[in-house]
Amino acid sequence: MLRLEELAALATSHGDALKARVSAFELCGRMFDGNARPSLMGVINLSADSWYRESVSLSAEAAIRKGHVLAAQGAAILDIGAESSLAHAERVDEAAQNSRLLPVVKALAGAGHIVSVETYHPTVTRACFEAGARVLNLTGTQRTPEMFRMVAEHEGAVILCHVQGANVREVADFDFGGDATGMLYEYFARQTEVAVANGVKKIWIDPGLGFYYRNLQDSSVRIRHQMGVFLNTFRLRTLGFPTCHALPHAFECFEDEVRCAEPFFAVLAALGRTDLFRTHEVPRTRAVLEALALWR
Repeated sequence: MLRLEELAALATSHGDALKARVSAFELCGRMFDGNARPSLMGVINLSADSWYRESVSLSAEAAIRKGHVLAAQGAAILDIGAESSLAHAERVDEAAQNSRLLPVVKALAGAGHIVSVETYHPTVTRACFEAGARVLNLTGTQRTPEMFRMVAEHEGAVILCHVQGANVREVADFDFGGDATGMLYEYFARQTEVAVANGVKKIWIDPGLGFYYRNLQDSSVRIRHQMGVFLNTFRLRTLGFPTCHALPHAFECFEDEVRCAEPFFAVLAALGRTDLFRTHEVPRTRAVLEALALWR
């Protein structure tokens, strides 16, 4: 059971990190400043294999409608993916990803929305940025300098996901390495250095809590790990970059009320000073964050 005493001990142990401030930047005319207030990222999945059924759109028209709705509900960024990250989902090659993504990206970007694409393919990155995307949600570790340069060419932003493997579809067991936060800190210190060296000035870091590692499928192990990372997120802010968190589901705990899981985890992420909340449940998560903001 998470207790107030444990939160107090965590804050006391890392008091200096609580004072850390992160970079703020403008993207498509909108300021993102996690030091002042967090932002929401709404999810649109173009893969029928995606687990979260409410986020799935099976046609470009449906995805475009959903994007307008998510923006009206409070999503500052619309994150679109063409391939599920589930281990046994269908692999979608670059050509098929572009076929699914480009009509949606063009329409939503053309309507003035900030569009993010979730991919680890350079060809998909280039095509989507040329179509109007301005955020790369990078779920791989190979050929990253090439993709960083594409982002920089368009004055875009990148979400650097922590991935232990070539990409999100090629992971096995998760190596905790003792202190998970320390391991994440070292990983992001290296990755942000490469991104900056290749011209990227707008960066979020994402611990990748929703990815399918084999040894994190036991619910008690996975949820405990996720909670720990959420609450320790403020320690990563000493890198100087804002943090993005993909809110998880914990079906084993929530069962029929699984749509309440992401808002619950949003509380822990907010306590850890998360800057960008990636969620399938935009209005529910927005309400939670607005309620937490009332505490002064």
